[in-house]
Amino acid sequence: MPRRPLDLSLYLIVSAADTGPTPMVETVLKAVEGGVTVVQLREKNASTRDQIERARHLKALLAPRGVPLLVNDRVDVALAARADGVHLGQDDMSPRDARRLLGESVIIGLSVGDEAEARTADPELVDYVGIGPAFATGTKADAGAAIGPEGVAALRQRVGLPGVAVGGIGLGNAADLRETGIEGIAVVSAICAAEDPKAAAEALRAAFAPSGR
Repeated sequence: MPRRPLDLSLYLIVSAADTGPTPMVETVLKAVEGGVTVVQLREKNASTRDQIERARHLKALLAPRGVPLLVNDRVDVALAARADGVHLGQDDMSPRDARRLLGESVIIGLSVGDEAEARTADPELVDYVGIGPAFATGTKADAGAAIGPEGVAALRQRVGLPGVAVGGIGLGNAADLRETGIEGIAVVSAICAAEDPKAAAEALRAAFAPSGR
């Protein structure tokens, strides 16, 4: 079970480059107004100092709104910025080492894309999993082949942890993931490239939410 309440319903992955001419912070805050429940900062090309500065800025803005900030890959950046957690890939620091460094109260997520990777998600160390790529995606070059809703459902059942589907998700296919058993959807361009991030977030939440949720 998660060490703290975690609403994965609509999970935004963002970098400064993803929002184009619009300041990243402006996009994030509008998305939160529209219903984003978790924000992950995924800066692959920024310097360590820039990553820490951006993470601290986002943390300061998101904390009063009750939205956790996670940092992709970089345990050191998460620690320095006092982020709420970190999201790890299969080639990053192990969840065990991250947990030892960050402590029990910090959120740790882990990416899984097949059965072998699902077996690495130890519930004693990991709070949630990112499952995918659900669909073909252009925002992550090493994402691998899409597993589809059926693959998402199978891995969610196999891993036994809260899960968020990631990869190529937008308004046109969010509803296809309703019956997979996952707790939420993660998006990048579906919000970051939208003319109105708030409206985009609202539409995504409505599309994914099963009837009566």
